[in-house]
Amino acid sequence: MEVTNRYITIKTHVDGEPKESDFELKTSALLLSLDPGSNDIIVKNLFVSIDPYQLNRMKSQSSSQKAIGFASAISPGEDIDAYGVAKVVASGNPEFEKDDLVVGIITWGEYSLLEGGKYMLRKFDPMGFPLSYQVGILGFSGLTAYGGFFEVCKPKKGEKVFVSAASGSVGNLVGQYAKLFGCYVVGCAGSKEKVALLKEKLGFDDAFNYKEEPDLKSALGRYFPDGIDIYFDNVGAEMLEAAVVNMNSFGRVAVCGVISEYTDASKRAAPNMLDVVYKRIKLQGFLAADLMSVFSDFLSTTTDHLRTGKLHALEDISYGVESFPSAFIALFRGHNTGKKMVKVADE
Repeated sequence: MEVTNRYITIKTHVDGEPKESDFELKTSALLLSLDPGSNDIIVKNLFVSIDPYQLNRMKSQSSSQKAIGFASAISPGEDIDAYGVAKVVASGNPEFEKDDLVVGIITWGEYSLLEGGKYMLRKFDPMGFPLSYQVGILGFSGLTAYGGFFEVCKPKKGEKVFVSAASGSVGNLVGQYAKLFGCYVVGCAGSKEKVALLKEKLGFDDAFNYKEEPDLKSALGRYFPDGIDIYFDNVGAEMLEAAVVNMNSFGRVAVCGVISEYTDASKRAAPNMLDVVYKRIKLQGFLAADLMSVFSDFLSTTTDHLRTGKLHALEDISYGVESFPSAFIALFRGHNTGKKMVKVADE
């Protein structure tokens, strides 16, 4: 059987804020069968993760492109690969059978042809949860939040935690894990609705709209009169500078992302390094790939919290292949709440 596969590519490198005209919807014929002896797999894409780091892959040049394989450059016209959930349509690999549910690296399209045995894919048990959870709270967003907080920040009960982009895919979970652990948690977000969500639904001790604060250093001084012990950084730039000024001695900064700098290199952070030295502040960048050793603990803890209602999954879902560009662009305009993804098809 042959189908017409619709998929998204970039037309040209994207060196500023992404816009609709940077992307193109393409079609190609795809035979849903494989030759004997093939090790390829064809999957039907169901849910695909939308992540800010992909913008750095679309740029004509970024230092991140050479740092690790999954951040390698995407060229115009190429498939855009991304983390997601899919269903096996045809398999030349004996480890995968038709109709298996899988999670791993697929593409911004309706189907993905995964060639040559080099794919990153695994079968999974939904465990009674929605399939979309595998893309967000039970996927890399959840692992990044859990591992970044517990392994990088190494919290102690009662410590004071600040989370930026706290209504985003990672930030909202960091705040929830921190509260469940016994920390005092304040988050920032970009609208009054998001601030209310953090305090009323997710249990943050406090939250503020950073757009209403002309002086971020003073704002953090108000929310943390006794200083910040842990800062989970998702934005970089002036927010990082303000947090460092308000950090306590031996404070820890988990540098998860710097989304404010992705579209504007002039916003690069310049924290006061005298504070870093004399307060003995630890700043550590990290990637989800560093945290696989805690994956089983993360999965067990998170599923337990979900079943008992102590942890909430925030999802922001767009629908259909055509929505990939707008879903991606929304990340850089602060329009998403929780984990952004595209639902391509029903199971």
